[in-house]
Amino acid sequence: MQSIFHLAFNVTDLAQARRFYGDVLGCAEGRSTDTWVDFDFFGHQISLHLGEPFKTARTGHVGDKLVPMPHFGIILQLDDWQALAGRLQAAGTAFVLEPQVRFQGQPGEQSTMFFLDPFGNPIEVKGFKSFESVYAA
Repeated sequence: MQSIFHLAFNVTDLAQARRFYGDVLGCAEGRSTDTWVDFDFFGHQISLHLGEPFKTARTGHVGDKLVPMPHFGIILQLDDWQALAGRLQAAGTAFVLEPQVRFQGQPGEQSTMFFLDPFGNPIEVKGFKSFESVYAA
């Protein structure tokens, strides 16, 4: 069964959201009204609605790091991940967790980075050499 994931969450400024998700992340804009806007988030649909963003805290233990919870993100092929990391660095993105390799030499080895959108919503982007290793144990 093939599917496209949908996630709706709050932001406080649609113009600023368009700049970040559209210009910085490179997501194509979809439908919108004066209170929400859809984006193609790497093949999945996110809907950004005007409202109070959800509360987060660094409570997620991954290895020796604490990551923001809850968070959402995407898994990319490693080349695409590296290109996006460069794009974010060029845009002056402040990272919660700088681009790095996690679980090196182990099953599930991955590149990862965490950053916040302008509204404090945490985003993780993972990069894998092969999608077959995403669930490796």
